Amino acid sequence: MATIFKSSIGKKLVQSISGAFLIIFLALHVTINFFSVIDSCTGKYGIAAMDEKLFTAGDGLFKLGCDFMSTPVISIMVPVLALGFLVHILWGCWLTWGNIKARGGWRRYEVKSKARTDGWSAKNMFVLGIIIFGFVAFHLTHFWARMQLPELFGIGTFENNPYLLLNATFGKWWVLVLYIIWFGAVWFHLTHGFWSMFQTLGWNNTIWFNRVEVIGIVIVTILCLAFVAVAVNAFLQANMLI
Repeated sequence: MATIFKSSIGKKLVQSISGAFLIIFLALHVTINFFSVIDSCTGKYGIAAMDEKLFTAGDGLFKLGCDFMSTPVISIMVPVLALGFLVHILWGCWLTWGNIKARGGWRRYEVKSKARTDGWSAKNMFVLGIIIFGFVAFHLTHFWARMQLPELFGIGTFENNPYLLLNATFGKWWVLVLYIIWFGAVWFHLTHGFWSMFQTLGWNNTIWFNRVEVIGIVIVTILCLAFVAVAVNAFLQANMLI
């Protein structure tokens, strides 16, 4: 265990594993959210029963997805993934600070392939992480503070209709723009982090490394485009443009 905290590879391994938690968390999150786009296509956007029972007949797919997130298994899994996300942020800050002290200045950590570290994302992973963390806090005030927080701790006003939260959040054009910028930062951060994670785990031969890089770009692009689709769809719905 001490080796993990002392060796360079061990430190990166912790960051890679916690980064995998982040990707899984985002994949689960965007899958549920994208149900709202499907609801728009099927005419069920905004349909949510007033009762607090789970899986009420007639609810829109997005509402049913939010109910699924309230089931015991998911309620346990989500905090675990969120904890991995938090560890990723704090560990990344610690690694960056250690690199600054060790190298006497602001430098990114080094990997074998210098060409790949010359990319803009690689040079600015910490800055991108700070931007993402700031918007996560902003995002929590829109959804988590209105749904999960009141349900778990009885703090604040509980909102049982997730469509109203979508409309209230993305109905303002400037909020939509800020979220799209955030999704862009997530894309840059994850496209670099995805292949970096596999390199740390030893998948760094030329053939597989190139394949993993392409797979990572495809997966992250799908995730981010799905998030953008959710936000744009909610904006259009809130302003009655569709």
